[in-house]
Amino acid sequence: MPETIQAPASTLRERYEAFQAQNPRVRIRDAAQQLGVSEAELLATGVGIDTIRLEGPWDELLKRFKKLGKVMSLTRNDACVLEHKGAFEKVGTFGSGNHHMATVIGPIESRVFFKNWALAFANTMDKGDREMHSIQVFDKAGTAITKIYLQKESDFQAYQDLIHDFKSNNQSTELEVTAIEPVQYERQIDQETFLNDWAGLEDTHDFFPMLRKHKVHREHALELAEGQFSRRIANHAVKTILEQASATELPIMIFAGNHGNLQIHQDVVKRIVPLERGEQQWINVMDPDFNLHLRTDLIHNSWVVEKPTKDGTVTSVELFDQQGEMIAQFFGLRKPGQSELTEWKDLVKQLTR
Repeated sequence: MPETIQAPASTLRERYEAFQAQNPRVRIRDAAQQLGVSEAELLATGVGIDTIRLEGPWDELLKRFKKLGKVMSLTRNDACVLEHKGAFEKVGTFGSGNHHMATVIGPIESRVFFKNWALAFANTMDKGDREMHSIQVFDKAGTAITKIYLQKESDFQAYQDLIHDFKSNNQSTELEVTAIEPVQYERQIDQETFLNDWAGLEDTHDFFPMLRKHKVHREHALELAEGQFSRRIANHAVKTILEQASATELPIMIFAGNHGNLQIHQDVVKRIVPLERGEQQWINVMDPDFNLHLRTDLIHNSWVVEKPTKDGTVTSVELFDQQGEMIAQFFGLRKPGQSELTEWKDLVKQLTR
């Protein structure tokens, strides 16, 4: 992806319109990749037509999502998409600078990392016989962080008020994006000290600070702990998890997202739909208020991971792509102060045989 736009937006708009005419079913994210630009750059070509540039403060923008009522919240990475329908019931913000974060709790649940929010737009898109209204947030490279789509039950006046209050003075169609510098990790890790710290964990929320302390990449950490706290499993295990959880009505937790937003599902999953589309292989959850779309052909490694806590061992299944980036995590549903579900432990044992 280029660091800045290489051609005037009008030219890009013309290229995009020509591409759409030839590929009407291709989504904007895939169109951007094929055109060699970011998704945000493509979206910005519609400013003044069907798109409005917004600005922060980002924490205040997030809080205003509560006024929209029932919406659809979509968060994704290259291999996994989570979609929840519901309301932003409780939004709490804390920290500052690079540690400015938020928690969203309720029908839509997420963990938000504001340091990676850089751009936002309101967009109206024709979808057959109806219009789709959305708020879309991107990082500085123009990659989508999260998208909020209005539903028929949404408060449209609240949506219009939000646009009025957060509309940017800059309504240019030209957009500069900049590459995101990769995080630097240590490769030479004191394995004994690291594993001692792991053994001393008391809460799952202490795991990421431990990784940060040792400057270790997450999948490298699992490699260091292999045989003690982590085990490799087959990449088709996720299909088993979803199908078995559905068949037994086992409530599970699914975490998926990106460096700006981590969306969370906490409930049973019901309708599991495998799908092959050319070389792409998908496993989907197609429930009324929750959809998951996961490309299993992009899973490079799958791990069972154990973390000690005051409430006993907490076990997750973690999926990584070929670049070592997290695709998704799966847990048995539990709350702080509760031990892990026996049914979840039994399911994970099936995966490690």
